[in-house]
Amino acid sequence: MTTTQTATAQTPATSANPVLRVPPAAPAAAAAYFAASLAFHADVSDVASVLASGDDPGFVVIDSRSTESWDQGHVPGAVHLPTALIPSQAERLLDKAVPVVTYCWGPGCNGGTRAALALAELGYQVKEMLGGIEYWIREGFEVETWEGRERRDADPLTAPVGSDNCGC
Repeated sequence: MTTTQTATAQTPATSANPVLRVPPAAPAAAAAYFAASLAFHADVSDVASVLASGDDPGFVVIDSRSTESWDQGHVPGAVHLPTALIPSQAERLLDKAVPVVTYCWGPGCNGGTRAALALAELGYQVKEMLGGIEYWIREGFEVETWEGRERRDADPLTAPVGSDNCGC
């Protein structure tokens, strides 16, 4: 075997593309992981469609941001409960029998995650809304401010244009 053949034969894993450098999980492990992920997260469009139905959604939405952030715009019908106030105010505002969906700014912020953790530690069933208020707005859903409700056009990079169904 030549030196080139030896080097190639010894390094297939390190020369693999970055996606496959670490092989995918076994199907059963992947199914368990993704099922668990769905138990912890809710999609913005799913939350919006349930809230828009007018029926009892079976959950309450919590905005865990500051008052200034809340005033800029929030999910209509959400409860304002900043993360730092969860230990002192959650029991007054929430029913432990009703699941909670938390959100904060967006994918670059873990405030919704911290709020979900604080609520779970108090015994609440909780999910985090992926994308936060950023994706709520980018997908064209209505927000509420102290001036009333408003809606922006959907960002075509995050939501289908002219359809309520993304096909997910």
